Amino acid sequence: MAVDKRKISTTVILFQLWNQPSPRSKSANMSTIVRNIGTTLEMIKIEHTLFALPFAFLGAVLAARGIPTVAQILWIILAMIGARSTAMAFNRVADKDFDARNPRTRMRAIPAGALSVGFVLVFTIIGAAIFVFAAAMLNRLTLLLSPVALASIIFYSYSKRWTWLSHLVLGWCLAIAPTGAWIAVRGALDSPIPLLLSLAVMLWTAGFDVLYACQDYDFDRREGLHSIPARFGITGSLWISRSLHLGAFAALLALYFVTHLGLLPVLGLVAAGGLLIYQHTLVRADDLSRLNAAFFTTNAFVSVILFVTFGSAVLFKI
Repeated sequence: MAVDKRKISTTVILFQLWNQPSPRSKSANMSTIVRNIGTTLEMIKIEHTLFALPFAFLGAVLAARGIPTVAQILWIILAMIGARSTAMAFNRVADKDFDARNPRTRMRAIPAGALSVGFVLVFTIIGAAIFVFAAAMLNRLTLLLSPVALASIIFYSYSKRWTWLSHLVLGWCLAIAPTGAWIAVRGALDSPIPLLLSLAVMLWTAGFDVLYACQDYDFDRREGLHSIPARFGITGSLWISRSLHLGAFAALLALYFVTHLGLLPVLGLVAAGGLLIYQHTLVRADDLSRLNAAFFTTNAFVSVILFVTFGSAVLFKI
């Protein structure tokens, strides 16, 4: 029997057109992607990049002894956004099962079903690629050291499973920022200045993370997770947090004397010290209700105050 090839071709074309996504479907898919990106940014608290970004800027200003180039500033910002996005997104994937069992975190996007693990992993990979690309655009040493930063991020996400020193690991991850920014500007680690700033950031971060972890005291003990509150109790943890913040303040004092800056940084140190003291007055072993106020209120200002005062002293020789 003869086959009409024209009919077959017409049928194939009609089938392809029938199965081709309509403009409405494409629009719906794009809306879903945009919505998922927005949910992911909310999940990782992208605005909290502000906690570490001023320290990175301060490291860059101290390295340049003035204002870095526009290109350096832009690549440092992009590197910070990429690194923090990678860290937070990967952490949410790594902790998804714990988050689902923890009453405080069970409504996070992944356990609540608002985001798939696959989507967040793709977001994580893109964030890491942005970070490495930004590091490559800065200089050769920042590119060579970028895997160390990424490895630290991944390591932190699993550290709580085996050591109560995980708070210091988190501090180390954030402490990379000022030293990384110094290297981004100078292309070398040629001074103790960024190391002192990084030490202050590490102890400052670990101190407030210990406070934050007090909320999960019961859950961590029940799940066999390691943290300072689970190991030393709430009261002991508050004292450890105070000690870490005292060490951070001492590192900032040492930074002041090494940089030989003027009066303005002294005002910054007084203000930052006062905020840290205020943070600890808000939290008691028998009352953690104001913990979020302590976390967000003081930490949002400490890094900004130090950047403004130390940075202005560099720029205006005050």
